[in-house]
Amino acid sequence: MDIPWGEIATFSTAALSAVATAGAWLAARRSAKTAETLARIEQDRWHAELLPQFRVAIERGEGDRGTLSVRLVGPVPLRHLDEIRIEIAPSDDMSRVARLPGGPTQEELDGQVWGPLRFTHGADGADVNGKSVTPFALEVGKGRPFSIERTRPPHWQEGNDRDARWRDQWLNEPMRLVFTCRREGFKPWTVPCDVEVPEAPRVR
Repeated sequence: MDIPWGEIATFSTAALSAVATAGAWLAARRSAKTAETLARIEQDRWHAELLPQFRVAIERGEGDRGTLSVRLVGPVPLRHLDEIRIEIAPSDDMSRVARLPGGPTQEELDGQVWGPLRFTHGADGADVNGKSVTPFALEVGKGRPFSIERTRPPHWQEGNDRDARWRDQWLNEPMRLVFTCRREGFKPWTVPCDVEVPEAPRVR
């Protein structure tokens, strides 16, 4: 059967149009994906450039007490942080000591501050173990103080010299902190910080 040339031409035009449409769709999809990838790369770059910078120092007080000074020093384009959480990280991961029958529970191990200093319970919203304080906001160029104190040996340690042994264990060790920072429109930042302890507090 003969097919009219007009119908062949119409079919060919429709086929070419469909191919062109599919090609345009694929090109647009690739273009959108490329734009999304570039936008993500740019966002990650901007996120890295805005990494919060802190100046943290410890001032000795009377007895076993002291002050932790936290100042957000930059970068200037960051302007402010909506929320800052400070937690004391375990030094050398001492919280994973081997558990023995009749020994401390995992909850007790996790609750102990393994380091030279902790936040003072009852001040700045510090938790009962002194591992963290109430989250707060801060503008670049501003800071705030926190009350800190010498840590005590865990209750399961024995011996009349346990305070001295505990103090010596953390002699010249830093106060190890982790800052978790949030600002609307950005992924959170995690900033570790080791703070030099001027002098290990002594047992009175």
